[in-house]
Amino acid sequence: MSRNLFLRIVDAIKDHDMYFEQRIDALGRFGLSTLQKITAVFRMLAYGLPADATDEYVKIGESTTIESMKRFCRAIVEVFGERYLRSPTPNDVARLLHIGEQRGFPGMLGSLDCMHWKWKNCPTAWAGQYAGRSGSPTIILEAVADYDLWIWHAYFGLPGTNNDINVLESSHLFSNLASGPSRFWRKEVLHDIMTTCIILHNMIIEDERDLNAPIQDAVEASTPNIEMMIDENLRFEQFLARHKKIKDKNVHFELRNALIEHLWEQRNNFEN
Repeated sequence: MSRNLFLRIVDAIKDHDMYFEQRIDALGRFGLSTLQKITAVFRMLAYGLPADATDEYVKIGESTTIESMKRFCRAIVEVFGERYLRSPTPNDVARLLHIGEQRGFPGMLGSLDCMHWKWKNCPTAWAGQYAGRSGSPTIILEAVADYDLWIWHAYFGLPGTNNDINVLESSHLFSNLASGPSRFWRKEVLHDIMTTCIILHNMIIEDERDLNAPIQDAVEASTPNIEMMIDENLRFEQFLARHKKIKDKNVHFELRNALIEHLWEQRNNFEN
């Protein structure tokens, strides 16, 4: 992360939550600075350090570090979530489809995958539900990233006993198409931490993105004319039809075979 981006985040968080402002006690002594609190949080997020390990570097206590972590993650979601967790616009879709076709994958918006995040302090009563193949309790993150690693979709919270297919079935991705330091007890806190990491990831991608690269040629999409449907029964029938088509195995194999043929044709054209 660049220094400018880090300071931009520090200023935004300080303005959003008074907890991060440096205060003076009754004796006139200065308390912890904004940089101390946020630096401690970044070290935990980046390196997976325990809260008490930050004391030696930034001179901050364990309880203060934990409180700073919770407040920082909530503030990041509230301040930057709308921009960096947004759904793709029509222009975004047009650009991603154009780039996907250039790279040999027509119709591709991004790559879908799942990862397991170890939950060290998972309650004992939930351990069997969250323990997957590794034997340790984990929580699954499902994400869709494009060619430059910008994350467009994230679904976090399913127990580690699920496989990728189960996660995909449970996430809202199909419905939308048709229509580290894991040492805390509460899933809500873990959700904020994971969401914060995704937002910070997208902020870094935006900050480091080469806007002059040839692959970034703007592809403008015309604004679609949306005709509102009044008949709810017809709308529901169309939703079911689209959902069935998305999950159709025959359609999947047809698309896969067509993509293979397309890639071979692209390679032959390139060699010739």
